[in-house]
Amino acid sequence: MLPQEMADYLRVIQVERGLSQNTVKAYQQDLTTFTKFLEEQHKTVQDVDHLLVLTFLNQLRAKGRANTSVARMVTTLRKCFSYLKKEGLVAHDPMQNIKPPKKAQHLPAVLTIEEVDRLLDVPDLTKTLGIRNKAMLELMYATGLRVSELVNLTLADLHLDMSLIQTIGKGDKERIIPVGEVAVDWLKTYLRDSRPKLLKDKKADQIFLNDHGRPISRQGVWQLIKKLVKEAGIEKDVSPHTLRHSFATHILENGADLRIVQELLGHSDISTTQIYTHISKGRLTQVYDQYHPRA
Repeated sequence: MLPQEMADYLRVIQVERGLSQNTVKAYQQDLTTFTKFLEEQHKTVQDVDHLLVLTFLNQLRAKGRANTSVARMVTTLRKCFSYLKKEGLVAHDPMQNIKPPKKAQHLPAVLTIEEVDRLLDVPDLTKTLGIRNKAMLELMYATGLRVSELVNLTLADLHLDMSLIQTIGKGDKERIIPVGEVAVDWLKTYLRDSRPKLLKDKKADQIFLNDHGRPISRQGVWQLIKKLVKEAGIEKDVSPHTLRHSFATHILENGADLRIVQELLGHSDISTTQIYTHISKGRLTQVYDQYHPRA
């Protein structure tokens, strides 16, 4: 159980600062891990100093935690202790001189256009769930939606007559996204022919439903993507986020401006979007090596 001071901090960031439920949950997991460490050391929040934090971080590394995980822990503790110090709940901020480990640059997996086509051809269009799967995949690739945005998408968010959808992303930031004609057609087909059969006598505002007529979960989408990728014979490590990465990479490779891609993806900082320029350059090198006679 979290100390009262940390529990209060989580309440503040959720209610007053409006952070998403997923972000708050991630902070809670980090603070729970740190609390267990304090209990093992027979220490309280007020006892935490610079050396104790370093001991904790070294313990995480010894247990095989990745640099990204340790870096996230540092961020969580830094924000939490900054709040505790500001509220007078601790005498000193032990995180002032703690630096997170440098993150290794990780380029996300991206499908080729041919692999995307194979994946989109997998759903069995003679079945109710097959039509749902087709509409879902087409929409994810057409818009670059995060999986959390996809599962929370409601009927009111669709403006198919204008080929647009609206969604609430990270930090409760709303954005409007254009949708291609193919994805619009499959969405209309799903809403007309498939969704009513899944819904039956239930009620739901969310667009995509599972076979029990309830809104499909993030885990449900993840498991579905893994299954369809395997059926498509794609051997890459693919997750729902891979379609988002592929969407961004393919439109950049076809000449889209980076600022436009930033808006489409809902990134608050363009430096987050710039990772896709590295992927595109990698593709450029690959094409050059393959086709230039002197490469």
